[in-house]
Amino acid sequence: MADTLTIYVCNTCRAADDDPDGPRAGTRLAAELRRRVRRGGAATADIAVVPVECLSVCKRPVTVSFAAPGKWTYIYGDFDAGSAEAILSAAGQYAAAGDGLIPWRERPDGLKRGVVARLPPSTALPEAAE
Repeated sequence: MADTLTIYVCNTCRAADDDPDGPRAGTRLAAELRRRVRRGGAATADIAVVPVECLSVCKRPVTVSFAAPGKWTYIYGDFDAGSAEAILSAAGQYAAAGDGLIPWRERPDGLKRGVVARLPPSTALPEAAE
């Protein structure tokens, strides 16, 4: 990966079974992703996990987003605190794709069902408008 892939994680997301006094599912997922990225060495060196206040997909917690310069941005929902492995697997696919587009059939199951949105790169590609 030449550029950093950022995985944004909504830390406001709460699972239905979350302890109201404990950390929310989004916070737990972000912590697990960070732990795995730190342990991953060179394979995850260009991945940044960034907890964010809210991704405004409150009906589909926990929500995450993949973003990188010049690539399409994906927003996914319906994860739980135990989804780190599938998310990092898809992050590797996203990083390997020049434009960030991951073929549906190649995505881990949780990312096939969980797509909320796909946004064009901030420097939009001419063919994105077609």
